[in-house]
Amino acid sequence: MRWGAVLLVLLSALSAQAAETIVTENPETTLKTWKKSEHGFSLELVQLLPEFVQATYSSRDLPPAIFDSMRGYCIFGTVARNESDAPLSYRVASWRFVTADGKKHRLRTKSQWVKVWSKLGADFSFSILPDDLTFEAGDWAQGFTTPKIAPGTRFDLIYTWRQHGKTYTGKLEKLACPSGSGIQ
Repeated sequence: MRWGAVLLVLLSALSAQAAETIVTENPETTLKTWKKSEHGFSLELVQLLPEFVQATYSSRDLPPAIFDSMRGYCIFGTVARNESDAPLSYRVASWRFVTADGKKHRLRTKSQWVKVWSKLGADFSFSILPDDLTFEAGDWAQGFTTPKIAPGTRFDLIYTWRQHGKTYTGKLEKLACPSGSGIQ
């Protein structure tokens, strides 16, 4: 009986810890990363500077208009992982970022970026997080996530994923577009 109670306490602590957001800061750049894992899905957002994004696009000989089209957006490197033992899926069009005034906003999806960039003469899509994806166990994806916010703006990201016919909702809180960044 005593071991059962100890096991229950340990499992409860692990469950609570799994849903905790881990925030780290790079001591050299002071850029931050937010990561949360729960119900087999992990999502990580990494602050990026405009210079990095511009270098990413210019190194592929893309027209400057591609980078210019991202003005007014803050760009985050994003890694999504299936840490469970069964397939799961997500859909970026269902995700929202919430600004300090409580308003929910849509993220621009990869498909939407591709339409913009196609009109600018570029057939390019590799950098943005895939719109929707079904992961097998252990799979992961990465790409940019693009809230339309100004440098220094704080926001929360509400994201969803599905597994075994059930929809889960996660929230990364107090994210921030680095001051002096964003593509202005």
